[in-house]
Amino acid sequence: MEIKRKIYQNLCEWKKSANGTKALMIEGARRIGKSTVAEEFGKKEYKSYILIDFNKASKKVKNLFDELTNLDVFFQSLSLEYNTRLYKRESLIIFDEIQKFPKAREAIKYLVADGRYDYLETGSLISIRENVESITIPSEERKIRMYPLSFEEFADYFDEGILLEYIVECFEKREPLERSMHNKAMRLFKEYILVGGMPQAVLAYKNGGRDFAAADTEKRDILALYRDDIKKAARRYNSKVSAIFENIPAYLSTHEKKIVLSEIDSGATFDKYDEPLFWLDDSMICNLCYKCNDPNVGFALNKNESAVKCYLGDTGLLVSLAFSENELAENNLYKQIMDGKLSINQGMIYENAIAQMITEKGKKLYFYTRYNENKHRNDIEIDFMLSNDSKTKFRIMPIEVKSAKNYSTVSLNEFNKVYHQRISESYVVHPKNLSVVDGIIKIPPYMFFAAF
Repeated sequence: MEIKRKIYQNLCEWKKSANGTKALMIEGARRIGKSTVAEEFGKKEYKSYILIDFNKASKKVKNLFDELTNLDVFFQSLSLEYNTRLYKRESLIIFDEIQKFPKAREAIKYLVADGRYDYLETGSLISIRENVESITIPSEERKIRMYPLSFEEFADYFDEGILLEYIVECFEKREPLERSMHNKAMRLFKEYILVGGMPQAVLAYKNGGRDFAAADTEKRDILALYRDDIKKAARRYNSKVSAIFENIPAYLSTHEKKIVLSEIDSGATFDKYDEPLFWLDDSMICNLCYKCNDPNVGFALNKNESAVKCYLGDTGLLVSLAFSENELAENNLYKQIMDGKLSINQGMIYENAIAQMITEKGKKLYFYTRYNENKHRNDIEIDFMLSNDSKTKFRIMPIEVKSAKNYSTVSLNEFNKVYHQRISESYVVHPKNLSVVDGIIKIPPYMFFAAF
């Protein structure tokens, strides 16, 4: 059984709506399955396709992009090189790993204008400044972002489509799942956060008979690739990027979970780290969450760039980054997390998973804190805030993430009191079944995807 990706439907919609007038660029981090879904799309939806992998493309193929004045010769050469016949308006040409050869991306303008074929681009770290500063970005290019497998995709791959439908139905009715179904869904969600959404890890886990160690091996290979990308792509500031990346588990293990630059460099300031943070965010390796100083108006207008949390783009990778292979084995951490008995670090894993879910839905991440001078501490701490994006009827959806079954909602209650005119719905994500208490909707993490 192949892994079904939601983005496939978006590709079909692009083919129908663009009708050859726009190329489509799939942006995403390394190893999330961009090439796989692009090639599958070419096989199923076109009479023929050519995939040009610029990691492997010959010098002869690359030289074709030096002279595009005669497109008849260009296409003939491609057809011969890849032994594939091209059909007008029935063939797809895929530029894979296009960040390795920006000249091909620039050529999209002329190729789309020619109108003979459709063009799909895939790449990692492709919008980083170093990769595009020497070319003209084509206006004939539409972009779409791709992420690691979502919880829904993971569940579907394990033949739990009926369970997903039941979860959505219960959420819409604001009813808890039947107890055994709740336990089953929680177990599946814990598997998801431990394995993550990187396709190779998911495949290894399933093919290995639900073997966490097999998935971990794949994830550590991916982390090694990320470290290599950091060394190669962020030459001017790779040590700063690396320091932030390696310290993500440490930051998320603290109470406030914010990046503390002084732990990296005693003289560090955020204006010196704006490019490293931009790199991590733009590469889609990480998801940045900024503090909003005043939630009364648009979040972006009150973004505090000196208060930021950094979540890993895939929660399964976070688990492998946070714990060594020996720690996982010797302390039996997989069992502890599956049994809900991990006393430390479980909070950061759950919170990272919710951040991943929000990002996958195309939303920016924001949090809120209020410092109380009299108490000398924060008296309000909201993990995430979503909005309805309305300019005239702006509404806020505060979200708190709790990994333990026993907790307090004092902070959320105070936030709702202060901003009651702006609140649409308030959520607590917790390990227990769905309930609604004093207007606060409390849902298990496996249900969060249905909330927005």
